[in-house]
Amino acid sequence: MHRRLLVVLVPLAVLLVAALGVPLSVTVAEREMQETYVDRLDDVGRFASLAETALSTGRTEALHQELAHYHELYGIPVAVIDTSGTVLLGPAGAYQEAARAEPALPRIVTAALAGARPEPSGEWAPWDDSALVVAEPVGRDSEVVGAVVTISDLSKTRHRILVRWAQLAGLGLLPLIALVAVAWPVSAWVLRPVRELDAASSRISRGDLTIRADAEAGPVELRRLAESFNTMMDAVENAAQRQRAFVSDASHQLRNPLTSLRLAVESLEPHLGAAGDGRQVYDVAVDEVKAMQRMLNSLQASARMESIRTSSPVDLDAVLATRVDRWRALTATAGQTLAVDVPPGLRLLEPTGGLGSILDELISNALRLSDAQVVQVTARIVPRGAGAGHGDASADGGVVTIAVRDDGQGIDASERAQALRRFWRSPRHQNVSGTGLGLAICADLVGAAGGELRLEEGLPRPDGSGHGFAAVVALPVVPRVASSSGVPAPA
Repeated sequence: MHRRLLVVLVPLAVLLVAALGVPLSVTVAEREMQETYVDRLDDVGRFASLAETALSTGRTEALHQELAHYHELYGIPVAVIDTSGTVLLGPAGAYQEAARAEPALPRIVTAALAGARPEPSGEWAPWDDSALVVAEPVGRDSEVVGAVVTISDLSKTRHRILVRWAQLAGLGLLPLIALVAVAWPVSAWVLRPVRELDAASSRISRGDLTIRADAEAGPVELRRLAESFNTMMDAVENAAQRQRAFVSDASHQLRNPLTSLRLAVESLEPHLGAAGDGRQVYDVAVDEVKAMQRMLNSLQASARMESIRTSSPVDLDAVLATRVDRWRALTATAGQTLAVDVPPGLRLLEPTGGLGSILDELISNALRLSDAQVVQVTARIVPRGAGAGHGDASADGGVVTIAVRDDGQGIDASERAQALRRFWRSPRHQNVSGTGLGLAICADLVGAAGGELRLEEGLPRPDGSGHGFAAVVALPVVPRVASSSGVPAPA
């Protein structure tokens, strides 16, 4: 928005300077040309008066010398011509040479011989190379016996025009430079409340509901907006706190009755026979009570995790070092194989609750919810804005993607779109222990850390009937800062 304000202000200032400077430049050029024309007109008027006397008395030598001297001094050929166009006095050679380059000369001379004084030329632009032709009749009315003609090179005049234009342009640039120099800090000061409000909303979007905008600074409109924003956030935070408190309190209050119910149900076991309908009902009741206890535990864990919205850097090597051996033991017990392909040195932003807990949940889902033979854990770095290719972590951003894939039965695309919703379970997994909260909580925690949890197709199934299931965690890269010795150090 800062740049946009400057993009609006600076062109408007340029247009304003141009609207004032262009007419002024035209006026300066026309005035320079007018001064030159008047000066030449005075000269030819004087020469015409002398020529009339000289031609009437026949004493032309003095006038001829004066015309030659004028040409030598100013470089402007001036000649006295008769009614037939023949040069009577003046430097004939220089005049004829200059006359050949001026197509308008015959018209101007004809008008002068007819007793008319020509108007000044309108060709004043510096890029026009035409000369200034001024003619004055010798004699009056029907007694015109000739004309005095000057052909002036206007290169010096046009050079003066260019110099004046350059001076005007320099003067016009000064207010523009001053405007830009002042507009940058002033616009930054004007937009500071907007930037602070944007920063507050950005932190809130990352899960920090305690942030409030400064409602004491800035224009009245922005203060009102900040007050409304803070009021909205108070309502959102209160609603979120009440929701978490309700889930936590309800789960806690139900824990003891459920424990008592489970003890009461289990106390009935000695009174049941070895087989029969009673035993089946008893087993179903115990399983349902256990499922309800797992649900309450998950709800309490969700409420605790959502109440904390902090993320911190972590080395993926350190996380895997405490987890891989246990994963291998679990997969071996289930008759499966664990493959880990993670390059060393990856450092990323760890979500609330720990990255290890999230990976534990994904590995547990792969073991419980599929008939997979292979569970694969891979990681790679993807530069920000890049596709699927490998990249290097750098300070300009990027993400680390950690994928847990299996070659089990998997779920189709329509089910993957719903699998991150709370309490959702695939119809094929209704008889498998679980609450339907694990993936949803993991997705919320990863999203709060600025990352993403997405579900994809997994490894190809051994029988070629399709693909398994994959959960991919993408988290921001945390660059390493070089130490004074030049060896990379943890950020």
